[in-house]
Amino acid sequence: MAVAINPVDWGLQALAFVPMEYPTILGTDIAGEVVEVGSACSRLKTGDRVVGLATGFYSGRNCDHAFQKYPVVPEDFASGIPDSVSFEQAAVLPLGLFTAAVGLFQKDQLGLDLPSINPKPTGMTLLVWGGSSSVGSNAIQLALAAGYEVFTTCSKKNFEFVKRLGASQAFDYNDDNVVAQIVEALNGKSMPGIFDAIGEAAAIGFHGAVERCVEVASRSNCVKFIASAQRVPENLQGGDVEVKFIYPQRSDSELGKAIFGEFLPDALAKGKFIPAPDPEVVGHGLESVQVGLDSWRKGISAKKVVVGL
Repeated sequence: MAVAINPVDWGLQALAFVPMEYPTILGTDIAGEVVEVGSACSRLKTGDRVVGLATGFYSGRNCDHAFQKYPVVPEDFASGIPDSVSFEQAAVLPLGLFTAAVGLFQKDQLGLDLPSINPKPTGMTLLVWGGSSSVGSNAIQLALAAGYEVFTTCSKKNFEFVKRLGASQAFDYNDDNVVAQIVEALNGKSMPGIFDAIGEAAAIGFHGAVERCVEVASRSNCVKFIASAQRVPENLQGGDVEVKFIYPQRSDSELGKAIFGEFLPDALAKGKFIPAPDPEVVGHGLESVQVGLDSWRKGISAKKVVVGL
C-alpha cells in the first residue's frame, strides 16, 4: 500500500556503492496487507495490516525488495499496525527503526537494555547526533523506551520536532560552538556512549558529525564508544574513543523479533511510539518511485519521502 524512500536507495541508484546485477529492484520500507503466509508463520495472518523491513539488500533476491506489489518479508521483520496508523505513516519506520535498534541494543554496539512500554529510568543520558533524521527520530524514541534521557542535535528549525519525540534538550549542529554547549549541558551526567544517526548517503555534503561526536565523548563523562550510522572515516583521530559502523543484517532476526514482534505493535497501538519523520507523499503507483528518489535527492528535512501504491 505504501513504500518509503531511504538515502541508501538513492545511494544505490546514483552511486552503486555495492555490486549489483542489473536489472534490479530496490527498496526496504513497506506497509500493506498480508496476502499470504508461510507454514512457519505464527504471529501474522492473511489480511493483517503490517509494516515490514524488506531484506533484499541482504539476501540479494529481487523478491525480497520493497519496490514492487508483492514483496516477501520475513515475519521477524514485520509488525502489525493499528487502524489509527495509516500505511503512509507506517512506511516511514522500518529501516530507520531497525538501524537505530541495532546501534542501541546489539551487544557489540551500545548494548542498551531493550525498550519496553513502561521503562524504568536508568538515570543516564544518551546523545543522539542528527535527531531529526529518519534513524535519529527512531533512536530518540527507542532510547526513551529503554529508560534514557535524550539530548540531540539538529537544525534549529527542527527543535520543536525532536522535543515532540521526547528529547529533553536540542542543540543546533550548525553552531560552531555546539560541542562546547553539549559538553557543558552534560556536566555531571553519565552517558552510555553516543549515537551518530547521520547515515551513509545522507552524510554526503554533511561533514564532521563523527568527528564532533568523538570530541564530545573525549570531553564528557561518557563511555568512550560511538555507534555510527555512517562508515568511520579512515583518517579519524579518535584517541581512546571507539567508533563502530552500524550495519543491520538479516541475521539479526532475534533483535528483529524483539522490536517488530514484541515492542512495536503494542507501542503503536498505545500511542507510545510515533511513526517519524512525518511522511511526505510525492505520488501514487510504482511509476512514482523515481519521483520519490529524485525528491529525496533535492533535499528534505524532518520528513520522509513516501509513495502510495
